[in-house]
Amino acid sequence: MQILKVLTRVYLNPTDLDDAIAFYENLFTETCWLWSEYSETGLELAGVGSILLIAGSAEALSPFKSTQATFLVDSLNDFREALTEQGAVILAEPNQVPTGANMRAMHPDGTIIEYVEFG
Repeated sequence: MQILKVLTRVYLNPTDLDDAIAFYENLFTETCWLWSEYSETGLELAGVGSILLIAGSAEALSPFKSTQATFLVDSLNDFREALTEQGAVILAEPNQVPTGANMRAMHPDGTIIEYVEFG
């Protein structure tokens, strides 16, 4: 059971996504490693370095803004079990998404984190 990467979330308007990708590519001197359209939610996702850009309308972004970070993990099921044993509350059970599977959990300190296992 391992956290592979911690991503800081940046929420933005879809018209700003290309400029944001270019900015973070220059800042990190890395190319964009993830781009995905999540049509069920009306969002576009892009990853550059340790930044997860989440683009959508204010309405589409609203349900996601309480989530502070995304943890990429090697086993969603193992983390689900460990989190509940340590007093975390699973807010959204594991679910299939375009990049694999995800879930959301509230840690005992109140922090809400999205956990993702790439598929």
